[in-house]
Amino acid sequence: MTVQPVRYFGDPVLRERAAEVTAFDKELRQLVADLDETMREQGGAGLAAPQIGVGLRVFTYRAGEDMYGHLVNPTWNVLDDTEQTGPEGCLSIPGFRWDCTRYDHVVATGWDMHGEPLRVEGTAMLARAIQHETDHLDGVLFLDRLDAATRKEAMAAIRQADWFDPTAPPRIQQNPHVGTTNPLFGGVR
Repeated sequence: MTVQPVRYFGDPVLRERAAEVTAFDKELRQLVADLDETMREQGGAGLAAPQIGVGLRVFTYRAGEDMYGHLVNPTWNVLDDTEQTGPEGCLSIPGFRWDCTRYDHVVATGWDMHGEPLRVEGTAMLARAIQHETDHLDGVLFLDRLDAATRKEAMAAIRQADWFDPTAPPRIQQNPHVGTTNPLFGGVR
């Protein structure tokens, strides 16, 4: 296992849709191990492969002592329409947290690193982590989910951060799910 450098806001890899995993091999197992080690080292609740520069649909999560793992090629669905609004941060936007609205109860399906099917049902922090990390795999950052006033505040704060690179100007991604039925995100997966 190796701790990998985390890519920061402004890095183009964070805005690209990650590719489906097709090979459940030694390299994938190493990627999962590196994601987990990096997430733990950085103190995160989750980490997606694009955040370490790998454009594959894989993420790890840790939403408590007994709620941890990984998902390969994940999808998720809402189990009820209850929402939660609370502080959310991102290892790719270090040092900041803003209130973000997410569903409170979701179920994710995908595969483990060996190609075995997985189903993860989560509420509260785990539900937030599943949604946040799956967004990363679609090139969406939690900033894209903020209301306009909070997003403006966030962008101003990020521009002042010591890690921000002004030569790679940030861009806000348009919600890829617009036009479908989910009012929380302006669309649904």
